[in-house]
Amino acid sequence: MQSRLVSSPFLALTGTVVLWASAFPAIRVGVDGLGVQALSFLRIVIAAGALLLVAPFAHVRVPRFPDLPMIALCGATGITAYQLLLNWGEVNVAAGTASLLIAIVPAFSVLLGSLFLRERVSRNIVLGSVVALVGAAIVSMAKGPGGLSVSALVVLAAAVVQGVYHVATKPLLRHYTGLEIATYAMVAGTVFALPLAPATWHAALHAPADALAWALYLGLFPSALGFVIWGYAVARLPLAASTAALYLVPPVALCIAFVWLGEVPHFIELVGGAVSVAGVIVINRRNQPQRARRMPGGTPVHAAADQPLTPNSENTRSPRRIVDTVSGPGPTKE
Repeated sequence: MQSRLVSSPFLALTGTVVLWASAFPAIRVGVDGLGVQALSFLRIVIAAGALLLVAPFAHVRVPRFPDLPMIALCGATGITAYQLLLNWGEVNVAAGTASLLIAIVPAFSVLLGSLFLRERVSRNIVLGSVVALVGAAIVSMAKGPGGLSVSALVVLAAAVVQGVYHVATKPLLRHYTGLEIATYAMVAGTVFALPLAPATWHAALHAPADALAWALYLGLFPSALGFVIWGYAVARLPLAASTAALYLVPPVALCIAFVWLGEVPHFIELVGGAVSVAGVIVINRRNQPQRARRMPGGTPVHAAADQPLTPNSENTRSPRRIVDTVSGPGPTKE
């Protein structure tokens, strides 16, 4: 057991959880010094550059022309819109609270998958989705009936667009690996974020050094490195282990935010977060056995943000494996 805990895949999985959890408080610090637009643009560009540098060594292929519209959708939703909405929401929403709200991404993923991909919706999926959404409502209303702020709704909107990203990746995963899709989406997201470049230039000239440092950190580590080591870990560990690790992202984010920013979560927020995670567990418990029977293998799709969809069956070493990634537990990215 001890040797397993210090194995490279386990350390990679642990590192992924910490990196994705740390993104929430890092955003709070970065937004204060750079603003929403500049932080979003810098993070996307830095992550895209890092993934493009890795691409030749990871044998990332050039995408097929017919797939470009779907790749553009992934970039517009899971990268550009997600970063803007999450960063905007965290202007007034605590980092730990944001991580709890983002944890319900899988609920939106399965609901959107049922609408647009005609995925079969079981009773447990409906129940789990309802429970997860109730948990999100509890978190949003933690300060009382008047506590449902615009910022909390913006963070929930970030969870919705992340759900769209996960649904949009499903047809692409029939032909590409998760790393390839993340690279394509990050590059596409950079293109959609180009209108933010002038504001970013102005903000960067006047930003404190620590804000620029945290933007660099967010792009290189939670976004780029986090995805690479996540794929490495999940390809070598049991699906149950990687799935369970994803549930740790919100509590780890709460701990980091407490130590780093002095944020103390409200008891009701913790209750709502626990309810949301319980709902996501219900969704995942229903779907994992079916996926395991249909396909062997397992690697994830990480939405360039810090909230991955739980791995189903994509094999990074065998890009032609057909993968089903609409429903999964991912709490995350950040």
